[in-house]
Formats: sequence, structure tokens, C-alpha cells
Amino acid sequence: MAAALVRRAGGGAGALWRGQRRQRSTFDVAVVGAGIVGLAAARELVRRHPALAFAVLEKERELAHHQTGHNSGVIHSGIYYTPGSLKAKLCVQGAALCYEYCDKKGIPYKQCGKLGLGAKPELALCFADRCALLSFLKLIVAVEQDEIPRLKALYERGLQNNVRGLKLIGAKEIQAKEPFCRGLMALDSPYTGIVNYKQVAQSYAEDFQEAGGTILTDFEVTDMEMAKESPSGSEDGLNYPVIVRNSKGEEIYCRHIVTCAGLYSDRLSEISGCSPEPRIVPFRGDYLVLKPEKSYMVKGNIYPVPNPRFPFLGFHFTPRMDGSVWLGPNAVLAFKREGYKLLDFSAGEFLDAVTYSGLWRLVLKNLSYGLSEVYRACFLSAQVKELQKFIPEVTVNDVLRGPSGVRAQALDSDGNLVDDFVFDGGSGDIGSRILHVRNAPSPAATSSLAIAKMIADEVKQRFEL
Repeated sequence: MAAALVRRAGGGAGALWRGQRRQRSTFDVAVVGAGIVGLAAARELVRRHPALAFAVLEKERELAHHQTGHNSGVIHSGIYYTPGSLKAKLCVQGAALCYEYCDKKGIPYKQCGKLGLGAKPELALCFADRCALLSFLKLIVAVEQDEIPRLKALYERGLQNNVRGLKLIGAKEIQAKEPFCRGLMALDSPYTGIVNYKQVAQSYAEDFQEAGGTILTDFEVTDMEMAKESPSGSEDGLNYPVIVRNSKGEEIYCRHIVTCAGLYSDRLSEISGCSPEPRIVPFRGDYLVLKPEKSYMVKGNIYPVPNPRFPFLGFHFTPRMDGSVWLGPNAVLAFKREGYKLLDFSAGEFLDAVTYSGLWRLVLKNLSYGLSEVYRACFLSAQVKELQKFIPEVTVNDVLRGPSGVRAQALDSDGNLVDDFVFDGGSGDIGSRILHVRNAPSPAATSSLAIAKMIADEVKQRFEL
């Protein structure tokens, strides 16, 4: 088999690539999907079970190419999520683990007033040059009177979730922290940060390989079945009874499978004979970018107060590690699961989405909101109008169209967004050997190390490793 290419972690665009030629075709556990959750899970599993053989199977040639690679880069603190939910618990734990990991590995990040350089202080000068932000913060800003009760409720929720350092501030304090921002009241969240999650994911991959794990890229899983005889040349009998086959007809054999397939999590579940519910419906989020000469207007994250009547958060201001500032995103139906451009289209995936009854129920519940999102996606001035609620000085001339991401939104047949993490398996010969991570919504990147611990616990319990 041709060498599978794996990019070395810890680097930027100039990072080296190293080949990892497949030395074996049998593994104790195969993890499908090399996004940040899959790589974190694989890393945790190989660290807990060093005597076992693990593989990560990735359909792209590059790691962390889709949701992880199109992530806004925010390290969330855990304010928004329902107290007691997995989202809340894993986010708070995951943020602490993320900062600790970045410090240990020397991965640059930025937290309120703190330049995180980990074990590599020699990066300080070049990073300060790249990220010309003197301070960093996150404000959730109420701009209308009817938002203030919701903001206060959000504050109470954050306290219940044990989010550190939260405080409510008034209009004068808002302007002291964000001179161009206008608001009546805001929730200050100093524990929020920013990081390059693709770099974090690549570091997980390096940890995994150094611990003996195998990463096979360009391996798109299209079929799973039980072996009827031993692998060719194998002396292990049927100790590895599950065949995983890719689009080229190449095979590996394993005992157990963990899928972390993001936008295709429902498809892999169907392939394995497990339930197709919840279904994944792709929503594209388009960002604007502040022109570099206007980036001084934003010091940190500026977020709206969530409106419970609407399914998505709304426009916000997000500084990046390279010093740029992203604005948005919107949320519109993507015509392709990995369609990052307006005209990207897959007839099969589009029909799959629009013929699903759950999507139509969601649309009917949120018709005016959905039409508004489509309108804003088409007209730049409409998006800027949303931003002007917070920074009135922003004009159409200050922004450029920026990158897009696609969110793997899990949806049930009643049209309800599945808002929490979902872990699933099945019955029968194959189903009993599989753990599906069916839904890992934002803040999955923040929570990745905490999610990995939960996955590893579940794997140990289900498969008796």
C-alpha cells in the first residue's frame, strides 16, 4: 500500500510531512476520522492501552481538514450550556485541559491579557509581531433592554457551570474594554481564549504516532463486514473479525471500531447497520473579515446575547491567532456536506437533506429566521447591519468576504436540533463492536481532551479492553 502521509504537528504552513507506511493490517481498535475529536480519542486510547494496536483512518490526505480546519479558534469557557449537560461539563473540563496541553506543548494561544507560549518562550517576539493585540477578552453584549434579563440568566448559568471569573459590567466598562463597542450591559468572560485548533489536532496526531499508533490517510471507509475467514497470512485466526474497506477496495482487520466522522457520522452508522438517527444536516457559516487596517476596532471576542427563539447564536466578532478578525457567521443550508463555497453542490447530498422530514419541520418552526439568514448571505450590507448593533463605526467598506465552515448539525425527525453529545452503538455482530460518536457539536474542539476521556471510558466498558 502506498505510504499514507501524515503532517507533523506543531508547525504552520511550512511544517514537514512524514510518510507512515502501513506495516500491518490488523488492529485492536480502528478510529475512523482524523478531526480533533478522533485524534484526541485515539491519543487517549493508545496512552491507556499501550500494549494494543490502534489505527486512525482518514479519508483526506490531510488531517483535521474539515470542521477542525474551518473552526473559529475560540476556547470556550462553558457559559451557554445547560447546567448538568454533557456540553457544560465537558466544556469546562476541556478548556482547562486545552490550556494545560498548549502550555506543555508550546502551542501559542491567547487568553484575557495573557500570551500563552507554553514551553517555548522564544516564540514570544515573533508571535507578538503576528498577533498585535495588547489584550484579549470576551464580552457577551446586550444592546437592547429586553436582552438584559437573558444576559443575567446567562450569568447565573455560567456560575452553575463553574465558569471562572465571570462578571456583569455596565456601558462605561464595556467601552473601557472595547472602545468601539456599544451596549447596555455585558457579561465579561476572562477565561475565554483563542488558539489554532488545527495545530492542536496535529499535535495530538504526533502524540498518537509517538506512542505507537498508525495513521492511514486517503482511506475513505465505505464498507464494514464480519470476516468469514482469517486475514491472508494472519496467524491470529479470527481475533480481528471486522473488515473495514475503503473506496479503493483496500482492507484492514480490527476487533473494534470507534467512529468520529463529523459530517458523515450518520452515513457511517448506516454502513455499520446501526440507526441512521439522528441525521446530519449540513449548515454553512460564512464569515466576513475586517480589513487589516480596521482590526484596531476589535480587541477581543464580542458575542450577542443568545435568543432562545432562534436555533443559532448569531453574528459575533472573533479575533484570530494571526491578528485577523472574523465577523459572523451566518447559518444557511449547505448544498453539499463539505461545501465551503456558495456554488458547491452535490445532488445526492442535497436531495438527502431536503427530503428529510426533520429539516422541513425545522424550517417551518424558524421560517422568518431562515429567510433572514438567506437574505444576509446574499447581501453584504445586511450582514454589516447586524455588526453595527455592536460597533456602529463598521461599514461595508471595512469588510471583506472571508472563509466559510460547514457545521454538522444533528437533527431528529421532529425537527429538533440535537444539542448535546450523542454516543451510540448497535446490536449484532458488527454493531456490538462499534462505538459511534454521533454528535459532537460546538464546543467539541474546546472539549476534545475531555471528550476523549469519556470515549476511552466508554470503549473500555463496552469492549472490555
